[in-house]
Amino acid sequence: MEIATDIEAWTRALIFSAVFGALLLAQTYAPRRTPRTMRAQWPNAAIFLIDTGLARLLAMSSLVGASLFASTHGIGLFNRLDSAAWFEFIASVVLLDFGVYLQHRLFHRVPLLWRMHAVHHSDVNFDVTTGLRFHPFEIFVSFGIKALLVVLLGASAASVLAFELLLSSASLFTHANVALPKRFDRWLRTVFVTPDMHRIHHSVNPSEHNTNFGFLIVWWDRWLRTYTAEPQDSHEQMRIGLNTFREIPQQDVTALLLQPLKTVSGSTSAQV
Repeated sequence: MEIATDIEAWTRALIFSAVFGALLLAQTYAPRRTPRTMRAQWPNAAIFLIDTGLARLLAMSSLVGASLFASTHGIGLFNRLDSAAWFEFIASVVLLDFGVYLQHRLFHRVPLLWRMHAVHHSDVNFDVTTGLRFHPFEIFVSFGIKALLVVLLGASAASVLAFELLLSSASLFTHANVALPKRFDRWLRTVFVTPDMHRIHHSVNPSEHNTNFGFLIVWWDRWLRTYTAEPQDSHEQMRIGLNTFREIPQQDVTALLLQPLKTVSGSTSAQV
C-alpha cells in the first residue's frame, strides 16, 4: 500500500505541475480579464503550500489508500458487484464527480462549511491560483467526504487515481484566466465545465455564485437546475469575490487563515 500511495503522490505532483505551468503561461499570453500582478498571486500560492504540508504531515494525501482499504476488506458497491472492470472504472469516476458536486453544494448550504469555503470565494480576482486557494479546514473535511465516497463505492485504485488527476487538473483549468474561442467554449461545455462557466460561480452576486457548482462534468448543473450560461454583467466587467473581505490587508495569508472566524457575507442566506 505504501508503494502504491507513493506512486500516486509523485504522479499527481508531476501532472499537477505540468497543468499549472501550462495554464499560467496561457493566462499570461491570452487573458480573459485584466491579470493581477505576480505579487498578488502569492497569498494563494502560500495557502496551497500550507495545505500541502499539513496534508502530508497528517498522511491525508491519498484517496488511493482508502480504495485499497476498501478492496482489502471487501467494502463498497463495486467490491460486491461482478461487473466489467471498464464499467466500474467509468462509473466510479462519474459517481465521484457527482459526489464532489453535491459536496460543493453542501459547502454553500451549511453555515460552518460556508465559512471555510468562503476563503476560496473571497478572492477578488479569478485566475489559476484561485484554484489553489482553499482553507486547510476545508481540505480536511473535503478529504474525509471523498474518502468516504471512495469506500462506499468500492472504487478501484486506478479509477480513484484517474479521478484525482482529473479533479485537480479541472480545478486549475476552470479557474484559469484564459480566453477560449467562443465556439470551442460552447462545444466543450456540452460535457465539461469551462473557465467562463465557473467564473460565474465566483461572481459577487449570490444568485450567480450559488450556481455552476461542477468542477469537471457539466451535467449535474444542467440536470439539477443550477446552471447559469452567462453572467448578468459581461465576463470582463463582472465583480469577483464577496461583498466582504475586499481590502488588500484582508487578502494576506494570515487574514485568510483567520477569515472563517469573521462574519461572512453570501451563500448561506440563499436557497442552494
